[in-house]
Amino acid sequence: MIAEAAEKQGTPIQPHDVIVATHVAVSKSEGNIVNLDAVKPSERAIEIAKQTNKDPAMVEVILQDTKEIVRIGQNSIITETKSGVVCANSGVDRSNVAGDRNVVPLPKDPNASAARIRREIVEQSGVEDVAVIVSDTHGRPFRMGEINIAVGYAGFKPIRDRRGEKDLFGYVLRIKMTAVADELASAAELVIGQANEGIPVAIVRGYNYTSSEEQTTQLIRAKEKDLFR
Repeated sequence: MIAEAAEKQGTPIQPHDVIVATHVAVSKSEGNIVNLDAVKPSERAIEIAKQTNKDPAMVEVILQDTKEIVRIGQNSIITETKSGVVCANSGVDRSNVAGDRNVVPLPKDPNASAARIRREIVEQSGVEDVAVIVSDTHGRPFRMGEINIAVGYAGFKPIRDRRGEKDLFGYVLRIKMTAVADELASAAELVIGQANEGIPVAIVRGYNYTSSEEQTTQLIRAKEKDLFR
């Protein structure tokens, strides 16, 4: 669908394009939709629902993809998902899902989802050097407003390590690792939007990323290095 839509609008996939797809679109395409009426909340889910003023069934869906609860606050649950992402509500989303009681969790393996999309785009378009990002909207602890980040990626290195390079005045950079995947996801969000725009995928064109077949968790900070946990 992505390759066909890109062709139809006169912007066919080109070498070195980055395709950014929202996690809701990806999860829906994988059939990962949950009807809350079919969910039986556990005792733990009921207890947390009382603390957070949330639907117990929604809390149960959140817990099913939770590796660890990081924080519980009024109307908020910050979790580490089974795939390692720290976010609100394990990334379970109500927006842009048909049906009042339907919700969409994150893809079960976001990197694998990105790799599958990339493989099929390559097959459809015939363009081999493309990258794919599965994005999600996240809040930030010390800043107002939400941004998009990469929860899954394939075909490129998600971090540009610039340690050892020199700045304008010859100072050797010691701490400079750019989260390229997150910055591209945020840039794409300006096109995709967060409400009723109806644009689930964007193409980022012109960024000279470093191609890679390696699938890593580079963007996830190790727990022992997280000063705020």
